[in-house]
Amino acid sequence: MSTHDLYTEPVDKSTWNVPMAGDTRFTWEYDDGRDRLLALYQKGKDKQWDSVKRIDWDLEVDPYDVLGVPDQSLAIYGTKHWDKLTEKQRGELRQHSTSWQFSQFVHGEQGAMITAARIVEAVPDLDSKFYSATQAMDEARHVEVFSKFLQEKVGMVYPINTKLQDLLNETLTDSRWDMPYLGMQVLIEGLALAAFGVIRDITTKPLPKQILAYVMQDEARHVAFGRLALRDYYKQLSAAELKEREEFVIEGCYLMRDRIRGREIWTNFGIDPKEVDEMVENSPYMKMFQSLLFSRIVPCVKDIGLWSERIQRTYDDMGVLDMSKADLDALMHQDEDIADKIDAERFAAEEAERKAEVDAVIADAAAG
Repeated sequence: MSTHDLYTEPVDKSTWNVPMAGDTRFTWEYDDGRDRLLALYQKGKDKQWDSVKRIDWDLEVDPYDVLGVPDQSLAIYGTKHWDKLTEKQRGELRQHSTSWQFSQFVHGEQGAMITAARIVEAVPDLDSKFYSATQAMDEARHVEVFSKFLQEKVGMVYPINTKLQDLLNETLTDSRWDMPYLGMQVLIEGLALAAFGVIRDITTKPLPKQILAYVMQDEARHVAFGRLALRDYYKQLSAAELKEREEFVIEGCYLMRDRIRGREIWTNFGIDPKEVDEMVENSPYMKMFQSLLFSRIVPCVKDIGLWSERIQRTYDDMGVLDMSKADLDALMHQDEDIADKIDAERFAAEEAERKAEVDAVIADAAAG
């Protein structure tokens, strides 16, 4: 079955062609490199994994309750629109909501794969080229995982959100080599990583928890890569050059904030998206979710040196300024530990099942 058969509305079957800008840079220095970036490159090689073997795709998924989270997570919960829905329609709304979330994940991951390849071309130093090459492989795996989950388990796909598409377009069409880092590694990946974490921690279903934990193990390295590369470079820029980057960050953060409202979902249920925007503003769950989505972006922006009063006012206006206090290294270590714990628990349970089967065979043989 073609993915186009699963889209909630028709999607152009031709490719989206984004004109590339800037230079492709070769370097003839093969020995010089930053130790921390090379350590990330080594980790990127060591941590490659096969989604066919590591993820238990035999786990069943109810498409009408994919994540097993409370219905309070839906913006219209407790309103007149919710009361009008039948139980069947509420199940369909859960399916649409999960499909929309994971569809944006897969579209964003394709953007990340293309951007990582672009960084390999454009970045001037070899250590960054090395790491970006491993990231391109990571992102290819993430596209594979999320697209399989959507097609085989959820059974529905949403088109790319226009706000995400706008940010991808701005990221890829800028001729300055650092802008793909800033747009993808800091903004798009940073928000995605936080969204993955929220869903990973609240879902009660094992398959989405596995997928998100393993993807996050990769993504934590990607955000760390962006921090290391940009922190060094931005120390060299003039005030005017830094201001240009800050304007890009501010615009990108507003785009990211607006895209998480999922207006496309409500249109499919005959509800005015503007009315839902107001519900999102008044929903305690959605306020919490939106705040947590910036838990990786805000401290990263501060860490790389884009921390003017204007940036701080923007984050204060969005209600996420306190996120600047987050410890990114601690969050990254936590992401690693959670993925390793899921592995350990899963394979320990499988080992116990195999042992029980062997014991049963031995007991039957002894009884016979």
